[in-house]
Amino acid sequence: MKKPFMQLAALSMVAAMTFTNLDIVAYASTNKVTSVMPQAGFTYALGNNQVSLSGLQESVETEKIESEEASSSISKTTAEAAGSEETVTNVTPLASTVTDSILANIQSATGSVIKNSDIAKEVEQDSEEELFKTLVIAKVHDYVNVRDLPSEEDGEIIGKLYDKSVGTYIEEDNGWYKIKSGSVEGYVKAEYCVTGDDAVDLAKEVGTRIATVTTTTLKVRGGPSLDDEVLGLVPIEDQLVVEEELDGWVKVSIEEGDGYVSLDYVTLSTEFVKAESKAEEEARLAKERAAREAANKAAKANTSTQKSSSGSTSYNAASSYTTATSSIGSAVAQFAQQFVGNPYVYGGTSLTNGADCSGFVMSVYSNFGVSLPHSSGADRSVGAAVDGLANAQPGDIVCYSGHVAIYIGGGQIVHASTAKTGIKISDANYRTVLAVRRIF
Repeated sequence: MKKPFMQLAALSMVAAMTFTNLDIVAYASTNKVTSVMPQAGFTYALGNNQVSLSGLQESVETEKIESEEASSSISKTTAEAAGSEETVTNVTPLASTVTDSILANIQSATGSVIKNSDIAKEVEQDSEEELFKTLVIAKVHDYVNVRDLPSEEDGEIIGKLYDKSVGTYIEEDNGWYKIKSGSVEGYVKAEYCVTGDDAVDLAKEVGTRIATVTTTTLKVRGGPSLDDEVLGLVPIEDQLVVEEELDGWVKVSIEEGDGYVSLDYVTLSTEFVKAESKAEEEARLAKERAAREAANKAAKANTSTQKSSSGSTSYNAASSYTTATSSIGSAVAQFAQQFVGNPYVYGGTSLTNGADCSGFVMSVYSNFGVSLPHSSGADRSVGAAVDGLANAQPGDIVCYSGHVAIYIGGGQIVHASTAKTGIKISDANYRTVLAVRRIF
């Protein structure tokens, strides 16, 4: 009776420890893609304090191990799991330790449902790579068509899978992958996508982890401690690219450099591209056309009366840069450059007395009758998406981690940089570009 009792007790402990925090069944999001080339990427992390009990399960289930050895193995594993953080770092994490929030992000983009049984069967595999192998990632210049049948002749185009966008692999059919991505389920030509082992490395490259500020003014510090110096300030709802996730802190990128913020004041999410159906694309394009027409109309009506001045310094009105032969975007770029050398002021919106990055962009555009949010994160959703910096035109809005600028042409931007440098001109690629948006 002693041996069966030990087995039952050990199995109960295995079940309790294995399924604690295992709430990972999630369903596809209905959120629509709102831009042509939204930022691609996904990422997910393993839990910090999880233990693989596969070895323990084997010691309980096998009849070849003596009862004394099984008892010793169980006691040792239990004590290590309960008391030593160093011990668990040497144990392969269960696939079930993928954090719920990141798993939900992957499922939201691909439209798949990942059940507990799907996760549990990968216990002896590296969970990150195994999940990456189930993805189909587009590797094209622009996009690959998604069809309702695996045929270019008979298959109707039902959507587009953009470059570096993600879908869930369903099956392969004579050179076609059947996938689920966003609201779209259909077939893509396998030659334009990667999956399985080939998707693992690419999957690690396309992720962008974002920290969204939830407090009025967030202090970004030089180290992961409240005692470290403050590098810069970030307003509520701004979005920062996460460089590294630590215990209670994340390393982020801001204009002043890389710094650290407490997890108490941000929410983490992951951005990735998903497929867009024909109906979604048509609705988005119609919305963008209407917004552009409204912006052009507002600019023509407002530029004739706007003028800025400060003390003995006078600045040309926006209307002076608007001509019949030049675009309004070019007029925006020229108008903005007048204010180079003026101060940076956190929270400010004055082109002459001081503005922060989004306040500067907002105020420049207000002179052309266009209302923009006072948030670099929110600026990533205004206007229409531009496919990369190589296709940017003067007047486009260039978005970075926690920062925003105006493209002036020739590979340069004008922006309210930092309190130390003020409003200045820089190379547009001086930092990683997250998005380029076009108003006019």
